[in-house]
Amino acid sequence: MKKSKIFFMSTLLIILLVGMSACSNSSSDVTSTENQSKSDNISQSTDDSSQSNDSSTANTVKSENGDDNGSGSTLSENSEASTGDKKDKGKLTQYSSEEIEYARVWLQLGPNQEIDELNIQHIAVGTPLNPGDEADVSYPEDVIQLAGSRLVDGVVTYSGNGDGTINVYNVPLRWYGGLSRPDNVSVDEIREEMKNIINNTKLVYVDTGDEERIIELIKLLNVHH
Repeated sequence: MKKSKIFFMSTLLIILLVGMSACSNSSSDVTSTENQSKSDNISQSTDDSSQSNDSSTANTVKSENGDDNGSGSTLSENSEASTGDKKDKGKLTQYSSEEIEYARVWLQLGPNQEIDELNIQHIAVGTPLNPGDEADVSYPEDVIQLAGSRLVDGVVTYSGNGDGTINVYNVPLRWYGGLSRPDNVSVDEIREEMKNIINNTKLVYVDTGDEERIIELIKLLNVHH
């Protein structure tokens, strides 16, 4: 009887120890599971935050790159516009200052703009206004004479002052219409008329004019030396 009681108590003690061990392991597993869950949640939160930051950074970089590209495009457009302006302003650079002057003077003062040729004649100081005429009145300075190919085109005779102005001489292209002096007109009368032309030149400021028209006239120049 005594042995049976001892055996029973021993068995009960073993059962209690096994039960306590199982509870301890279960509690440990639960704690471990909870800790793992918390760790996973923290890790997930960190990953989400990292992805959010990466996305924000990417968008910022993209935006900055977009701004840079936009700025670059604007600079490129401005550069092209500037280049275009320079090209427009440089259209006349391929021509000499004399050629530009001839064209500008004719564009402003030429009697007829519908010409097929623009003749340029340089006349030296001392040259008679009407060579061969008895009225020996001469030019007091070097002058330039512009004329078309026809009488109807008219003529412009002038001297330059080097400051954008010219002295215009009201000299006809052909005296007496290309004929001899009429008998009813005396030499003294003609001489007086010529002196009046010399003493009453007109000071004119030459405009820059339209570049396209200037170039068209330059292409019609025929300079006689």
